[in-house]
Amino acid sequence: MRLFLIGLIISAVIGAGAYVVKLQRDNGILKQNAIKMESAIADQKSLIENQQKDFKEILDANNKMNELVGVLKQDLENLDKRFNKKNRDVGKLAIAKTEAIERITNGASALATRCIEIASGSPLTESELNATKKSEINSECPGIANPKYIPY
Repeated sequence: MRLFLIGLIISAVIGAGAYVVKLQRDNGILKQNAIKMESAIADQKSLIENQQKDFKEILDANNKMNELVGVLKQDLENLDKRFNKKNRDVGKLAIAKTEAIERITNGASALATRCIEIASGSPLTESELNATKKSEINSECPGIANPKYIPY
C-alpha cells in the first residue's frame, strides 16, 4: 500500500512537472504571437495614417481641380459671349476680312495654347503674374493666367 501511495505521489509530481513544462511552452508561444500581433497592429496603424494622409492630399488636389474647372468654365462662357456677340457670322467675316480674321484667330490660338499649358501645370511667367491692365492679360483665360487682374 505504501508503495502504491509513493507511486501515486511520484506520478502526480511527474504529471504536475509535465503540465508546468507544457504551460511554459504555451506561454512562450503566446508571447511570440503577442509580439507578432503588436508588430502587425503598428504596421496597420502606419498604413491607416498613410491612407488618411493620401486621402487628404487627394481631396486637396480635387478641390484645386474643381476650382480650376470653375474658372475655366467662366472663361469659356466669357469667350462664348464675345464670339457670338450680335449674331456674328464668323464665316462671312472671314471671307470679307480674311487677313484681319487670320491675325485675330492666330493671336487667339496662341493665347489659348498658353491657357492649355497653364491648365496642364506650366508655371506662370512673371509678366502673367504681374498683369493688371486689360492690354497685358491673356484675354482667353484671365482667370488662370492672370491672378492679379480684376475685370472692370
